[in-house]
Amino acid sequence: MKWSTMFFHYMADRKSWLFFFLAALGVMDVLIWIDKGITLSLHSLLYLNALLIFGFALFFVWRFFAETAYLRSLQQLQQAMEGDWQEVLPKANYATDQLTNDILRQAAESYSRKLAEVKAASLIEADYTAAWVHEVKAPLTAMKLTIDANRENPAIRKVESEWLRLHLMLEQQLYISRLPTMEADYVIEEVDASGLVIEEVRELASWCLEKNIGVDLIGDEANVRTDRKWCRFILRQLMTNAVKYSPAGSTIRVETSEDNRGHVVLSVMDEGQGIPAHELPRIFDKGFTGGTGRLHNAATGLGLYLAKTVAEKMGIAITVDSSVGKGTAMRLQFPTENEFDQVKRNSK
Repeated sequence: MKWSTMFFHYMADRKSWLFFFLAALGVMDVLIWIDKGITLSLHSLLYLNALLIFGFALFFVWRFFAETAYLRSLQQLQQAMEGDWQEVLPKANYATDQLTNDILRQAAESYSRKLAEVKAASLIEADYTAAWVHEVKAPLTAMKLTIDANRENPAIRKVESEWLRLHLMLEQQLYISRLPTMEADYVIEEVDASGLVIEEVRELASWCLEKNIGVDLIGDEANVRTDRKWCRFILRQLMTNAVKYSPAGSTIRVETSEDNRGHVVLSVMDEGQGIPAHELPRIFDKGFTGGTGRLHNAATGLGLYLAKTVAEKMGIAITVDSSVGKGTAMRLQFPTENEFDQVKRNSK
């Protein structure tokens, strides 16, 4: 808060002082003027008023600096608030300041206690979810072995595509439970961006075959420094969206390129219905499904939100270019070597 703003606020809070002083000064002038026992010229009366106003002004300014010293210190603490800020509260010069300190410390202790309880409950829930996902993976693995052993049966191929959807949903839930502690599960290595795409295409092969969707890989190999597992998670959200909303018999193009600033750019382009312009600013919002998602009745509004959240933590810029009837292009722009140092510092 600026000095001028603080001073005007102080004057507004002390307006009763100002009114009382002016009223008392006026009453004194009237009494002096009507009292015949006091002989005082108009010039002397004005001089006395000027001295009293000047003295009161000096007193007012002194009280302003004295009474707002605590507030100014508190404001500086707010701008650099870190950790246990309640332990470094400004020194209280007045009883009201000390009362404010006591209230702030009690509020901080109550907040810390409730936050610890929420974190503990959240960790328990996350551990339970992760354990549940791992338990469910066991029968899913058994189902996969049965599917692989009976691929000649046409009905099994249909079961495999449904198995894949269930597998992807469980994987997504597992990553959601890991997201709060993502930094602890972050391993940086140099990987081939197009190689990550190939791995995800293999995962989605049965779904692509069911819809007769082809995948074209365009561009040369391009190495990026990133976390392989979390980067694949981002790609999985983009690829599953592309397969989900692409018409049967269409082609998904995945292109690896480099922009004029040296960033590796990975683009996933489909031939689906596209996204209306008024929905584009909201597609990364949690829970937003859009008109196309409602029509398919299969959207959760989590995929792109999770992809955006993870990408921001990894320093990857994710953008979209789409228009109705012309498909959608989702692009991942990876940081350069120099920019990656900043990403590592921010992730700590």
